[in-house]
Amino acid sequence: MKKINTFWNWIQDNNQTIKNLINETPKNQKHISFWINKNLSYYCKEIDFMIVFPKSSNGKTELILTANGDTEYFNHVIDLVDNAPQLKNWKFTAFIQPLERIDELMKGIDNPYIFHEITLKASELTFLPVEYHELSHKVDIVVFLKNYNLYCDTKTLQQAIFIIMQDIVGEKSLYQNINFVQLAQVPVNMEGLIKLYDFQLFLDNLNGIELNNYFLKMWETVR
Repeated sequence: MKKINTFWNWIQDNNQTIKNLINETPKNQKHISFWINKNLSYYCKEIDFMIVFPKSSNGKTELILTANGDTEYFNHVIDLVDNAPQLKNWKFTAFIQPLERIDELMKGIDNPYIFHEITLKASELTFLPVEYHELSHKVDIVVFLKNYNLYCDTKTLQQAIFIIMQDIVGEKSLYQNINFVQLAQVPVNMEGLIKLYDFQLFLDNLNGIELNNYFLKMWETVR
């Protein structure tokens, strides 16, 4: 608890400097970010941060604490944010949250993600559950891409998919519910494929037994 208080005391003392980070020179931004990370590492080296600046002058600056998907440190993030102080014009958030743009995804008007030579639209990604692990309550899934045969299974492509999935379902849900992700070309028979933006809805509406039966039935349709 002492380390938690030490971190938040430092944030309170320097919150105005951090709020003005976006207006600083690149050199000063790097310096301020270094000290935020340094003080955060005194509490837990495996936790990182993101700062989201408000779009309007009267909006709140958001400090997001993330475990980078490492479930071993989820409780560290939760404990830290649970003990955050009440600061005017500040919002403290545990984990990277899903983007609130499902309507855009459903209409297919979302902006594409561009990773080097790879361009992907989240609204075009589909998935199929393969296996449900009863002990961990996690699922293995296959994510289908229209141009998988063109891109092939590169590290960049895998990282791109995880970034998109994290944007869609949020950090905590992604790493608490997904065990393994396989990538594949969209099959000729697309019956039963689920839009990736419906992943959380899929989990919310099926229990473990139903998941296993569903997996066996739907996986057979595209193999």
